[in-house]
Amino acid sequence: MAFVDEVKISVASGRGGHGCLSFRREKYVPRGGPDGGDGGDGGSVFLMADAGMTSLIDFRYKPLYKAENGVHGQGSNCHGKHGEDLIIKVPVGTCVYIGEEKVMFADLIESGQKVLLATGGEGGLGNTRFKSSVNRAPRHFTKGGLAEELTVRLELRLLADVGLLGLPNAGKSSFIRSVSEATPRVADYPFTTLRPHLGVVRVSHERQIVLADIPGLIAGAADGVGLGHQFLRHLSRCAVLLHIVDVAALSPDTLYQDYVQVLVEMHRFDSSLLDKPRLLLLNKIDLLSSQERESLSGLINTCVTRSSFSPPSHILRISAQDKIGTDQVIECLAAMVSEDDA
Repeated sequence: MAFVDEVKISVASGRGGHGCLSFRREKYVPRGGPDGGDGGDGGSVFLMADAGMTSLIDFRYKPLYKAENGVHGQGSNCHGKHGEDLIIKVPVGTCVYIGEEKVMFADLIESGQKVLLATGGEGGLGNTRFKSSVNRAPRHFTKGGLAEELTVRLELRLLADVGLLGLPNAGKSSFIRSVSEATPRVADYPFTTLRPHLGVVRVSHERQIVLADIPGLIAGAADGVGLGHQFLRHLSRCAVLLHIVDVAALSPDTLYQDYVQVLVEMHRFDSSLLDKPRLLLLNKIDLLSSQERESLSGLINTCVTRSSFSPPSHILRISAQDKIGTDQVIECLAAMVSEDDA
């Protein structure tokens, strides 16, 4: 199933039913008086987070949503039926924006959380409501309230403890496959990851952490180049960022460019992402000789010092393919996530 994390939909509440203008007409009741009933209220539109949903793809095929109208009032003091409310289910982690507003209207981060989008129109009053001692035969009634119509933008941000980031082919998908049951595509060419993947890592019987793998970033990603820019927003909910760098090519300039390029795109997209705890993984050490592994520490320290960005909290060496050092990474991530929760 395709992964869709941003859509626009149109919603409308129900109109209120009109009040009724009616007088009692029965045999042997010459002056029956007014008996027009009230109209029913229109239905309202709600959004509700549902843990069973993982994508916004359904809204691509059904972008229009309308609640029921209220029924008009009738004679014999019969009130119109209220229109049923419409509850639209969305994935947990959905951000809601009204129209072109940049300020978030609601953030649905818990299953069952509900928010009102459009209020149904009030039902009109029948002429019975206007009867008084000085107005025994009122011919006045009110119409039902109008519906509310609005355009809503839904933006899904995955809920994960750890967000994986790096250049294409850095080994993000290989890492998440090696430590969890997730099965993102892995191949020897760039952009094998076309949508985010979630992997659950069980640290103990009572504890687990969730990892999110997003497509690789390239230069200009913040401006829409490549694929990763579409999913950078998912990192905003992560407690810890896991930056993976391919160290198979030990050229100092190449290593520095690979390290800094991802941080630059994160800063351009949302500078607050760099305030999150960050773990740097030096991947593919299985392709290095023992001498090259010894020189790796000096090279990466030079890269970190040379850049203008804050250094990572920890630097670890791994081989995601051979599962070298992955247990240590999980222990470190679990500790960092626990610190953030505290």
